Amino acid sequence: MRDICPEIRVLTPTQVAKVHGDALKVLWQTGIHVDDPDALKRFEKALGRPFEDGRVRIPGELVQWALDLAPSSVDIHDRLGRKGFTLKGGDSDSPVFGIGVTNLHYQDPFDGKIHPFERRHMSQAAGLGHVLEAYDFISTPGVIRNLPSPRADLTGLLEMMGATTKPLVMLISDWEGFVPALDLVSQVCPDSGDRPFVIPYVNPITPLVLNAETTRKMDAAIARGLPLIFSNYGMSGATCPITPAGTLAVLTAELLAGLVYGQLVRNGAPMILGSLPAAFDMKQAGSFYSSHTLVLNLACAEIMASYKIPHCGTSGSSNGWGADLLSGLTLTVNHLTSCLGKAGMVPFVGGCFDSLVFSPELAVFGDDLIAQARTFARGFSIEEDQVGFEEIDAMGPGGNYLLSGLTARHFRDSQFESRIWPYLGLDKWKAKGEPPASKVLRDRTCDLLSSLELPGDRDEILARGEAFLDSFS
Repeated sequence: MRDICPEIRVLTPTQVAKVHGDALKVLWQTGIHVDDPDALKRFEKALGRPFEDGRVRIPGELVQWALDLAPSSVDIHDRLGRKGFTLKGGDSDSPVFGIGVTNLHYQDPFDGKIHPFERRHMSQAAGLGHVLEAYDFISTPGVIRNLPSPRADLTGLLEMMGATTKPLVMLISDWEGFVPALDLVSQVCPDSGDRPFVIPYVNPITPLVLNAETTRKMDAAIARGLPLIFSNYGMSGATCPITPAGTLAVLTAELLAGLVYGQLVRNGAPMILGSLPAAFDMKQAGSFYSSHTLVLNLACAEIMASYKIPHCGTSGSSNGWGADLLSGLTLTVNHLTSCLGKAGMVPFVGGCFDSLVFSPELAVFGDDLIAQARTFARGFSIEEDQVGFEEIDAMGPGGNYLLSGLTARHFRDSQFESRIWPYLGLDKWKAKGEPPASKVLRDRTCDLLSSLELPGDRDEILARGEAFLDSFS
């Protein structure tokens, strides 16, 4: 008998078909703008006609062709060539979570202040993700502010490779640094070609623009056989229609356009698709993750599952001011619903102030929260050996099960122990000096950062990379 596992479903099959039809209508009726001449030629060759204004209208037949070609699963390895995880379109057992996104600042838990993101912060953030068990991969945690571009991107990537062996999601902002970053990976880890551990992450420009930098990055990544994340970011009411239905139609259309282009570059190119749906705050002129946008995240995952395309969604990077109640609320809703829905990759944990600041404390909190969400999502079995009829009968009315065999076999599995906070009753909490929960979290974070166990080959990795950087500059 199947275990009882809680789950969330947002769309019915009929509604999935409706969203797909809406996206196809956008692609055919409105189309997408393609900036790069070489990318435009790929579409022109495939469709047999010129698009002089750069506006490409994609028919449903070409979309279906791309869906049929794209792999339904993607294997991701770590830096040592070991299997990390497999992303399966439509059949994910559990989402995989990643720490970090391209923040410009770092919230130091030792002094509580916010500093410009520097090289040492990259090592600390990636190293934290390396030792925290809930994180399956590391996304680029920040942008080094005291180095010029593209040197900043390359140095940051090198620090990530030195601080962890986990798979990396690589976010390189400018085209000028993208190919050198791929060359850096090949230089530092020359044996990773057939077992890639770096996943480039690219974005179109919403609404409906396949910009030149994105298509060129796709060309370069696909040529090297790398799996690729094609993800869009849309703000309802600003870059997308204000209604969830309109946002979903536009973002799905963009993802399908990206999939088509990727398959035109190379048939069967491994791609991971997903959206970062956000809302636009009309008062503050900024973006935020709302209840509606977190539902849209699940809806996007279900649509990708219907396509059998691996999915990458959002962690709901918080508008909180650090590891506070607002951040905790956003992450709790996102991580739990991701585990209960069809989400595949969940990157970017640890960002606050709308992804401007990386908070190590928030990353540590996220590790604990992800573990609880995964435990919740696993559910439980109702097989006879789990019911314990014999023990129920033996204990009878008024008995207790403290010393029963069933309790002895399962008590460790039935209790979640926080990695941060001990379970304290009122008296014990008072005896410890009535510590605020925030202080316990900060102390735990500082302890982790003070004793990071980074990979044993870190010095060798950094030496190879520095030699490349010297030749690059």
